[in-house]
Amino acid sequence: MDERNEDLEGIPDWLEHGLADKPAAHANLTRPFLHWFLLRRARQRAAHRRHPASADRGLRRRVSVAVDFLAWMDQRGLALADLAVQHIDDWIAGATSQRRYLIRYFLKWTTSRRLTREMTVPSIPSQEPQDLLDDDDRWRLLQRCLTDDALPTDVRAGGAITLLFGPSTERLCHLTPEKLKFDDKHAHLVLGRQPVLLPPRLAELLRQLAELPQLRPQLSRAHPGPQWLFPSMFPGKPIATHGMTQKLNRHGIPVRTARNGALAALAADLPSPILADVTGMPRHTALRWVAYARRDRAEYLAARAEDEAAGRGDGRETVERL
Repeated sequence: MDERNEDLEGIPDWLEHGLADKPAAHANLTRPFLHWFLLRRARQRAAHRRHPASADRGLRRRVSVAVDFLAWMDQRGLALADLAVQHIDDWIAGATSQRRYLIRYFLKWTTSRRLTREMTVPSIPSQEPQDLLDDDDRWRLLQRCLTDDALPTDVRAGGAITLLFGPSTERLCHLTPEKLKFDDKHAHLVLGRQPVLLPPRLAELLRQLAELPQLRPQLSRAHPGPQWLFPSMFPGKPIATHGMTQKLNRHGIPVRTARNGALAALAADLPSPILADVTGMPRHTALRWVAYARRDRAEYLAARAEDEAAGRGDGRETVERL
C-alpha cells in the first residue's frame, strides 16, 4: 500500500473551508480541478520521485488563483465559454505580483474539459535575482554557523549548506545520510550529480546529524523509509520546508538572500553545466544564473578588489581554515 502524503491529503479539507462562503458554481469547478487535475498529478509525482518536494503550498496557490479568477469573471459578467485572449491579458495586466500567471493551470484543465477555448497564457517574465546577501555578510554568517556552539546543530549545518551552495529548501530538507561521502581525508555532499567538497567543520556537523537516533513510525512497514538529516517531529518525515525556513530565519540566517548570494557567487566561477551538476538545479536555471553573474562580474570584481586593497578581503581564507 502506498504511503499517505499528509501534505497533499490535507488540501481538500483546506479547500472546503475556503469554499464555505463561495458560490456553488465556483465550488463545482474548483473541486474537480483540485481532485482530478492537481492532486492526481501531484500524487503521481510523489510516488515516482525518490525525495519529492513539498507541493502543498504550490497547489494551494493554484487553487486560490482559480477561485480569485472566477470571482473576477463574475464581476465582469463573463462565462467560461466567453473567455478570450484579451480577457486573460486584462487579468494579468491587473496583477500586483506574478501570482496571476498561475491561472494557466486552471485554464489548461478547463480547456481539456471543453469548458473554454484553447488560449495561451504568457509565461512568467524572468526576473533578475534580487536581495542577494553580500559576500562579507555571507562569509560572516558562514563562520558563525561553523564555529558557534550556541546554535542548534541542525541550524548550523542547514545554514552552512545554504550559505555555501544555495540549494532549494526542499532539497535541503530531503537530504539523507546516503548523500554524505567520507574518505580518509575529505568529506563530500551530493546535492546534484557531482559531489561537493565540505569544510571539515561542516562535515563533522553533518556526521553528528547522521548519527542521531530518529523516531520511527509505530506501525511496522515492510520499507521503513529513509533516515533524514533534518527530521521533523513526525516519525519518518523530514522537516517541512517552511519549518526549516522559519527556523533558519529565526536564528539570523535569511534563507532567500543567503541562497541567492551563494548561487550568484558560484555562478560567477562555474560554467552552467557544472553549476547544474553541483547544485542539482535544472540546466536552464543554471544558464540564467551564469548569465546574470557574467553581466555583473566586472562590478563584482571591482568591488572585491577595492575591499582587498582596504585590507578587508572576502573572508574565504578564514573559511578554508575551518
